[in-house]
Amino acid sequence: QVPLVESGGGLVQAGGSLRLSCAASERTFSSAAVGWFRQAPGKEREFLTALRTGTGRTIYAGSVKGRFTIIRDSAENMVYLQMNTLNAEDTAVYYCAASSNSYFSDQPYTRGASYDYWGQGTQVTVSS
Repeated sequence: QVPLVESGGGLVQAGGSLRLSCAASERTFSSAAVGWFRQAPGKEREFLTALRTGTGRTIYAGSVKGRFTIIRDSAENMVYLQMNTLNAEDTAVYYCAASSNSYFSDQPYTRGASYDYWGQGTQVTVSS
């Protein structure tokens, strides 16, 4: 069973909104944290947001804080990324990830290396 599967990407106009979905297996969903990253062409993978499943605490990158929201639906083993006020710089492949590693601080969850499971990615294109 594939641990994580993203969906919901597509083409959206600048200023618009999009919600990405990430379906997780029950085992994956019991990880210490779930997060969203993205990678634009020619750029390094970028952390966007994470949710620490034990406490519900959320972490956001400055570039998306106030525009993006991570949402967890425990009953359905789903994690969502609600994206508002999109602009052309948000064009990228978006990935959800799960980490089984328990850290005291938030900072490790902003690093991709802290995550064990990754989805296949979903393309988001914002037209200006």
